[in-house]
Amino acid sequence: MPHLIGENIILREYRQEDLSCMREWCNNSAITYYLSDAFLYPHMRNGTEAYLNALLDGSSEQKGFVIADRLTEQYIGQIDLFELDWKNRSAEFGMVIGNALLHGRGIGTEAVRLLQQFVFMELNLNRLQLEVYEYNKKAIRCYTKCGFREEGRLRERHFSQGRYCDVVIMAILREAYVERQLTHK
Repeated sequence: MPHLIGENIILREYRQEDLSCMREWCNNSAITYYLSDAFLYPHMRNGTEAYLNALLDGSSEQKGFVIADRLTEQYIGQIDLFELDWKNRSAEFGMVIGNALLHGRGIGTEAVRLLQQFVFMELNLNRLQLEVYEYNKKAIRCYTKCGFREEGRLRERHFSQGRYCDVVIMAILREAYVERQLTHK
């Protein structure tokens, strides 16, 4: 995949040297609290390495990008497509900014906008969707700012820190993306 260049970040390919950066956040509860239950148990180095190697050798069905600093190409996080459905022209995505000190700086918004441009204008998909926990207010604001709409909730689907919470399903269609591009020029 090509590099997608933004104002402050680029979305680039995964590299072997990203392993150490991925290891810094994958067992950090301040980061993984907002991610899927895949991070419920500690991740071993060999598991993270196998995940990265599958992306590097193309054997993973998941496709995606490293979110990196535009000038240094240093790993910041990742944004990945999964559940790619070519017949119905849809995909899901997930994102993580691996350093909590970089949260709230617009990196996620810029990454989502770059991914949307790629998904709708290069891959010719019609629908991009995600799931987010209702308590992840910053992410919901980011996605809303990027044109995603709430389409539904899986009520009390997720249990965390002693309580059940909703999983919010959000999506944007190509038509809405194109319309936003025309009105924001």
